[in-house]
Amino acid sequence: MQEGNFNTMSLISRGSSQVSRPILHTSVVRTLLASATAALLLSACARNSAVGPPTAGGGPPIPGTATGTSLGGQSASSEMQRLYRSMGLIAGTGTIPFVASVSFITAPSPDTTLVLLALSMPSRGLSFTREGDRYAAVYSVHVETRRGQVLVSQVEAKETVRVPTFRETARTDESVIWQQYLRLVPGRYALSVGVKDESGLRSASEEVSLDVPRLTAGAVGTPIAVYEVIPRSSVDSLPRLLARPRSMVTFGIDSLLPIYLEAAGASAPSSVDVRILGDADLELWKSTVELTPRLEMRSATLAVPVTRLGVGMSTLLVTAAGRTDTARTKLLVSLGDDLPIASFEEMLNYLRYFTSADRIKPLRDATPIQRSEAWAKFLKDTDPVPGTPEHEGLRDYFARIRTANVRFHDDGPIGWQTDRGVAFVALGDPDNVYDSQLSDPSARVRQQVWEYRAARLSLLFTDQTGFGRWRLAPSARSELDNAIRRKLSSQQ
Repeated sequence: MQEGNFNTMSLISRGSSQVSRPILHTSVVRTLLASATAALLLSACARNSAVGPPTAGGGPPIPGTATGTSLGGQSASSEMQRLYRSMGLIAGTGTIPFVASVSFITAPSPDTTLVLLALSMPSRGLSFTREGDRYAAVYSVHVETRRGQVLVSQVEAKETVRVPTFRETARTDESVIWQQYLRLVPGRYALSVGVKDESGLRSASEEVSLDVPRLTAGAVGTPIAVYEVIPRSSVDSLPRLLARPRSMVTFGIDSLLPIYLEAAGASAPSSVDVRILGDADLELWKSTVELTPRLEMRSATLAVPVTRLGVGMSTLLVTAAGRTDTARTKLLVSLGDDLPIASFEEMLNYLRYFTSADRIKPLRDATPIQRSEAWAKFLKDTDPVPGTPEHEGLRDYFARIRTANVRFHDDGPIGWQTDRGVAFVALGDPDNVYDSQLSDPSARVRQQVWEYRAARLSLLFTDQTGFGRWRLAPSARSELDNAIRRKLSSQQ
């Protein structure tokens, strides 16, 4: 292995109207040499961010064993991994919930394709130790590509993540990013990716089928969701970018999703048409994007407005006039890192305690073509502070759902759907909580009484098992439902 120059790049953080979560990272660039049937050259770029980031897989078929996003009886974490697989992403199996994307861009030789493998994981998946006034964790990544029984390439990397505060070690979002460039001959490969926490027992791995396309002259590469990017001007160099391996933004927090587009050569198009399709191929957004010339490259960073996408999964398509090929990638607008919503219908299910059924009915009745307009009207009608770009009502509501999933996770499979979770999400924190264990610690059956003074409501929850499985008394359930209806009706 030959070590390249050590570079430090500071990426300027911007407000939520541009990029969520400020990013400051260092970049180590290496050049690896490997021999295989087709004499590969591998270029590696590993980046670690302690303040973190999601990306696109896309282009021709990429990894994933995808299927289904059923919520029944599964944890939010495993359901999110299942959702990522349905997007064509690589989602690790094990105790570190990593997600990886694969993107294809033009290489110097037409006989090879430049492949960007971008991997992310939450910092809480790693074991941090005190290092002076900071905290550090060490992890390793193992990547292999094979054609049949032939090992084409192998990458071993050991990385250190350092964060300034203990709070950063417990992040659940895409807070650690690792990237690797490979130059591969077009064809089908078996790609395996493994991650190990070097200071603990956690690890995860996944093996998928990878189809590497041949990018013809002037072809647009995979649209890449990014946090920051400095475009390249030559195919002999690498774009300096920090990818979003999950291609995900969070509704109510992020307002724009940056997408990097590029094409190489004299036949590269000067502009491309971009369309984003949702459920039932409903067109959510479209635009014509000019690609800026930079020596032998043309590129652009497209800012996709999140509010036009709604919540759920969508597909971004890029086409150029006179060309039959289409570059594509999946995008995800989520309600949070632990809320696996893949469709418009699932989103409506989450809104059941936010507003009345009468207000949700136009969304439920809207045809796929009408949904964009119906969603825009819904946002306008329910926004408590219309003068700000953020929807404070939905922001606070989904924050309660995320809190409920953590606070009441022992009560059942999904915290916000448990008895205590429903009360908390719909009515907020109670004014008082009376716990029988405080007066009788030895009691076999525990009871909690939640008191909501404004609603003149007292809810009795009982834990018969002693393991924190709290249930609402049947007589109190109708009282809770009535209180929720009254609250939602009063908001109209």
